[in-house]
Amino acid sequence: MKSLIHLLESNQAWAKQCLDQDPQYFDHLAHQQTPEYLWIGCSDSRVPANQIVGLAPGELFVHRNIANVVHATDYNCHSVLQYAVDILKVKHVIVCGHYGCGGVEAALGRRDNGLADTWLRQIKETYLTHENELNGYTSKTDKLARLCELNVQTQVDNLCKTKTLQYAWQRGQSVTVHGWIYSIFDGVIKDLQVSSDSINDVLPIFRMDAKE
Repeated sequence: MKSLIHLLESNQAWAKQCLDQDPQYFDHLAHQQTPEYLWIGCSDSRVPANQIVGLAPGELFVHRNIANVVHATDYNCHSVLQYAVDILKVKHVIVCGHYGCGGVEAALGRRDNGLADTWLRQIKETYLTHENELNGYTSKTDKLARLCELNVQTQVDNLCKTKTLQYAWQRGQSVTVHGWIYSIFDGVIKDLQVSSDSINDVLPIFRMDAKE
């Protein structure tokens, strides 16, 4: 059986470094979790959430999955969202995709990717919604980049349709949903300007009546 001793040793070195800088570091961390942000991002190992926005542990509540998708039936994602909004009272929910996303690229193709194909089908539907625009790109790279952006926009819309956010807005809680995209090529995040902070941003057919 192969050991991962190098990772355990790295962990010990990291913990020692934290304590050298602040002897109370873990005491403080263990007794508080008051993040203002929920991050819904891609599982891609090149997109470490805390690191790319310069936040310390405890400052960012994180949920990640392949291609940062918010499915209506994903109870994992919705449980994280409900806890972040209702219990932690986060002020911002950030959907952050990234250029060069392998999940989005897989959705563009016809290759059999196993169970992932079911997960990624929603991205194919996003492609169909914007097919005329996307077919205008002659470069596959540019088409992929634009679909990565449109996928983020779709997930922002999906979040706004949730009961969690709609009930939060109806009771006057301040929480904004943002759509961002990160470039693995230069490390810069782009705001896609698709933010929502009100139930008025939700199409009437998807709006929920206020809880009595």
